Amino acid sequence: MSKVKYTVNVRLREAGNAINGFYEDLELLAGDNIILQVERGYDYGEIISEPHNMGDDKDIKGLYKIIRKATKEDFLQIKRNERKSRSAARIFERKLRQHKLDMKLVGAEYAFDRTKVIFYFTAEERIDFRSLVRDLAKIFKTRIELRQIGVRDEAKILGGYGVCGRPLCCTSFLKTFSPVTVKFAKEQNLPMNPSKISGVCGRLMCCLSFEKKFYDQALKRMPKIGQKIDLEGGKAKVIDLNYITGFAKVQCEDGRVKKLSFKDDKDYLKKSRSKNEE
Repeated sequence: MSKVKYTVNVRLREAGNAINGFYEDLELLAGDNIILQVERGYDYGEIISEPHNMGDDKDIKGLYKIIRKATKEDFLQIKRNERKSRSAARIFERKLRQHKLDMKLVGAEYAFDRTKVIFYFTAEERIDFRSLVRDLAKIFKTRIELRQIGVRDEAKILGGYGVCGRPLCCTSFLKTFSPVTVKFAKEQNLPMNPSKISGVCGRLMCCLSFEKKFYDQALKRMPKIGQKIDLEGGKAKVIDLNYITGFAKVQCEDGRVKKLSFKDDKDYLKKSRSKNEE
C-alpha cells in the first residue's frame, strides 16, 4: 500500500526563500520547524502553509523531502549555528575592508549541517567578489555563497515593524514578494503620499498586494465616488466610501447626507447601476 504524501511551503532558515517540500508518515502543521533534505545535504526551515494531500499526484520533482520535525537537539544545533553566523559576519566585514569592495553586509547564515555559509549583501552595482570568496573559503573551510539582495529582502532579513504596529509581513508570513503598483493604492482609496503607502524598505507596502483581492470584491459590491444612485426620496451622489466597513456616504438632492450599507445589498447596487446606465 502506497504512503500518503503531503506537500507544504517551507521557508528555509531565517532569511531563506520559500520552497516546496513534501513528507509522508509525519504529523506536521503550519508553524512547525522541520529538517529537510536539500541538494547538498540537510537544512532547516519553518512550514508556512497548511499541508496539502497530493492524492494521486506522485510527481515529487522539484520538491524537497522533509525528514523530520525539528528536535531539541536540532534547535541546539541551530543556536550554535546562529552564534557561528555572528562570528562569520564579523570576519566578513573585516575581509570586506581589506578587499576594498563597495558592499554592505546584511546578514550571514549557516546551513543546518554547516556544509555552506551564506552572506547576504547589498550593493549599488555588480561586484566582482571572486577574490573575497577564495579568501573566505580558506578561513571557513566550507562552501561560500554570496547573495546580492534588494531593499525588500534586506527588510525581510533585518525585520522590524510596519506603520500598522505589527511585525513586517515579509518577516512573519509572506512566502514570496509579489509585484505592487501605485494602481493598487488608488483602488484602495489611499492618499498618493509616498510616506503613507511605502514600507520601511522604501518600496510600496506589500499589504497593498495581498489585500487587493478584498478590495477587488469590494469594488464590485460598492458604488464609485461621484456615482449617482436612486433612493426612495430621489437621487443621491456618492461622496465617500469605506471599503472595510462596507458603508458609503451619499448626498441627497436637498443637501442631506446619508450613510448607506453596501455590505450585503448587491441586488440594490446592481439595480442602481442599471438605472444610471439608462
